[in-house]
Amino acid sequence: MQTSAGGRIGLTTRILIGMAMGAFVGLVLNAIGIEGMITDLLVEGLFHIGGSIFLASLKLLVVPLVFVSLVCGTASLDDVTKLGRVGGKTLGLYLLTTAMALTLAVVAAIAVQPGAGFELTTDATYLAREAPSLTDTFIGLFPTNPIQAMATGNMLQIIVFSVLFGLAVTVSGEPGARILVFFEDLNAVVLKLVMMLMSLAPYGVFCLIAKVFASQGFGAIGNLLKYFFLVLAVLLLQASIVYPLLLNLLSRLDPIQFFRNMRDPVALAFSTASSNATLPVTLENAELRLGVPNSIASFTIPLGATLNMDGTAIMQGVATGFIAQAYGIDIGATGYLMVVITATLASIGTAGVPGVGLVMLAMVLRQVNLPVEGIGLIIGVDRLLDMVRTAINVTGDSAVSCIVAQSEGQLSREIFDSRGR
Repeated sequence: MQTSAGGRIGLTTRILIGMAMGAFVGLVLNAIGIEGMITDLLVEGLFHIGGSIFLASLKLLVVPLVFVSLVCGTASLDDVTKLGRVGGKTLGLYLLTTAMALTLAVVAAIAVQPGAGFELTTDATYLAREAPSLTDTFIGLFPTNPIQAMATGNMLQIIVFSVLFGLAVTVSGEPGARILVFFEDLNAVVLKLVMMLMSLAPYGVFCLIAKVFASQGFGAIGNLLKYFFLVLAVLLLQASIVYPLLLNLLSRLDPIQFFRNMRDPVALAFSTASSNATLPVTLENAELRLGVPNSIASFTIPLGATLNMDGTAIMQGVATGFIAQAYGIDIGATGYLMVVITATLASIGTAGVPGVGLVMLAMVLRQVNLPVEGIGLIIGVDRLLDMVRTAINVTGDSAVSCIVAQSEGQLSREIFDSRGR
């Protein structure tokens, strides 16, 4: 068992213990069929309140951390043109990993046929939310009111404003230097706050996991076992094959050491099922465990949490095949190719939309003329799969950050290769 220098159990181990205990308690409560007062006091009371407070404590850090860290990272660039190179590489790699995830998912759906022989029910309905157009999304990147963008948590607008502010600090001479010192001190304080709140992670994780399994158990999977385990298998393939392959080919980094250094954010992403809630820990981990400098991590990690959705893309690829097969509709090779193209581009076009995974899936289904109400078939198991795909999303963000940092000659191999904590 891993311990810290003082002999205490490490954070990752404590989070895993919290997850295991939460799953056990939740499954026991689900098995005995709790109702009434016990449900109100435990599941909707203690577990709901504890988990919600923990998620809120993480999310309160997202806006100040992204803004302060990105200003520091941008302002510290010795070459402003480096930002353009980093941005181009990051966006290109995010699109590449998303396309690879979708291709893997579509091939798996065609080979396994998870929807074959599925008997549809007439009450499978889903009201699709209209997604914004790609044009509106690009226009919406630029905030008219940065304070409003921060208040509403519009991450793309915050990123754009932070980069512009950081560039202004860079070219402002002595006044900019004084501002940078202030932001660097503020960044250190915010990171310390992250460490303080992370000490509560095992308890928050326990509440979140206990509520999920007490409410759904394993019975929610039901007749969708084939779909559930196929999505799970493709998610694991993305993590165990695609990311290690890219890390090895593009940066010559050891994938095993990478995953060893990713324990904390992966465990937290799995338990919270929220990339944004995990963002403070992912950003800190990229700098302190993976050796990615702040000037790169402060850009790639927040952008990835907003745009990079490999796990969600896998769900879309398998779900599209599942729904087509369940309705007995053959969309052909051209249809599946359109799925890959549409979903890859939609990963940018629908960024920041609530329920983004299902919004993107609705767009894809419309593109290949499949019934959108088929989404109602998979909603029951989506919450359990969401935990796994969020962990995949976070892993992909960090892998791309390492590759970009290594390509710029900025990755600290001493930190990356360190086996200590």
